[in-house]
Amino acid sequence: MSAAAYFADRRWADTPSGRIAYVERGQGPAALFVHGVLLNGYLWRQQLAELGDARRCIALDLLGHGHTEAAPDQDASVTANAHMLAQFLDALGIDRVDLVGNDSGGGICQIFAALYPQRLRSLTLSNCDAHDNWPPEAFKPFVAMVAAGGLGDTLTAMRADKNVFREALAPAYERPQQVSDATIDAYLGPFLDPQRLRELERFVNAFDCRHTLAIEDGLRRLQTPTLIAWGTDDAYFPLQWAHWLQQTIPGAGQPVEFDGARIFFPEERWQDFNRALRAHWSAHAPVSETTQGAPA
Repeated sequence: MSAAAYFADRRWADTPSGRIAYVERGQGPAALFVHGVLLNGYLWRQQLAELGDARRCIALDLLGHGHTEAAPDQDASVTANAHMLAQFLDALGIDRVDLVGNDSGGGICQIFAALYPQRLRSLTLSNCDAHDNWPPEAFKPFVAMVAAGGLGDTLTAMRADKNVFREALAPAYERPQQVSDATIDAYLGPFLDPQRLRELERFVNAFDCRHTLAIEDGLRRLQTPTLIAWGTDDAYFPLQWAHWLQQTIPGAGQPVEFDGARIFFPEERWQDFNRALRAHWSAHAPVSETTQGAPA
């Protein structure tokens, strides 16, 4: 799915946290997809394109990302984003959801799961922050650069020369050279807006493992059926974190490993990831909910 076709379907939901941009495809029980830092809902384009027969698939843009609009004083921390997810579901009239997260979006999903367990039908976590690994050691230079005020210049360089983006995110992709210019523009284009850039700065500057440490007890009580899907070649989120999540969340099964994959494998290996999602949803979807969440 091209960026133009994807964003042509963009909608907004008004919430107390801001005007949240999202794209949705399909019908049936609602599934909500949550991206990580620097990206937006376009990460999930192949899920929305291929899984609409099984779920009402919704990909939003987090606070500080994509086309979501937040007030200048809006808290952009990961916990604030978790509360925003609940507000977003309220705005769309959705009670329960199959929640899917990646990277920092997966950390936000853990916080949501601990704070709003009654709103989950199922949970899927792919390579993501967890416990005291936020930010990961390998990502701390980026966080320090943002704190020093260098984000604007860095993103300008990435937009001007797409290979700068590919080199910077090489640890996150198996094949960074195959990430198209159009995809990079889809991710970075919104940050041309100075306010959106400031929101991203607030998002990154608020990175702190206290957010995930605070909800560990909630995770240890979480009975929600949880799929842990993990790329094994990840400099930021090694496989040990998949096993930590599996041992911590009572509802989690044995991690599904994607050998040699990195953080953004839901984009690169979308066929395999979609198969794992279908199997997870099929195993845990109550028959009585087959029409829940269908758009009016």
